[in-house]
Amino acid sequence: MSAMPATVLHHPLIGSGPVRHRRLRPTEHAFSYRAMFLLLPMRSLERSPELLPIARNRFGAMSFFDSDHGEGGSNSLRWLQGLLAAEGIHDADGEIWLQTFPRIWGYVFKPVSLWLCERADGSLRCAVAEVNNTFGERHCYILTPQPGERSLQWGAQYRATKVFHVSPFCTVEGGYRFRFLRSAGKAQDRLILRIDHDDANGPLIETSISGVLQPLTAARARLALLRHPMHSFGVMARIHWQAFKLWRKRVPFHSKPLPPDQFASRS
Repeated sequence: MSAMPATVLHHPLIGSGPVRHRRLRPTEHAFSYRAMFLLLPMRSLERSPELLPIARNRFGAMSFFDSDHGEGGSNSLRWLQGLLAAEGIHDADGEIWLQTFPRIWGYVFKPVSLWLCERADGSLRCAVAEVNNTFGERHCYILTPQPGERSLQWGAQYRATKVFHVSPFCTVEGGYRFRFLRSAGKAQDRLILRIDHDDANGPLIETSISGVLQPLTAARARLALLRHPMHSFGVMARIHWQAFKLWRKRVPFHSKPLPPDQFASRS
């Protein structure tokens, strides 16, 4: 797979905004909290590691570890490029952006991370949604353009069949509707990721994460830590607290099935 032109360098970004979750059935249940996330230009960082002002693959108050992605290796970009090549996608030759949570004080849980894979002309060739569950398992949903379209479209909806267990309060059936939007106006640069889950009876769960993007600097990393000092621990604590609330509401509980045979599935 060819790489983007050597003269092009993009800078890491940090976002802050709400995470929203709403369950529609059998009883309505909703919550929202503020979170932070990174948007990392992985090919630019491969060429110029000094662009990343936080620790990489080593302990830090805020850090990024390649092993938190893909199959857990030391080079997540190389893994992603291998996955695309195996899927016959050879023209994602521009920047590859990774939207993800950072480690805080050495710990992180990432419910979903999103790889946005561009061509050299900036068009969006494909996306890969990495989903993790609390059992230490991971699955990737590869999103490609609609038939007859060359690129993914910002704001459009892309579907994937659900094959991976995430919550004991949902069965492994139905599918996801993915939507990602980026608005880069004069006032602010904003990223929105929506993932809605439908089952045989229609819409079941609506989730989103969004935030205003700013250049990631050492100063902004410190400010984010002040605002979210226990961010990673809070994500896991909220998952278990909301699960307890669902149990109290007598939402049916389902045992965990075996993970899918394939590590990645394609829309």
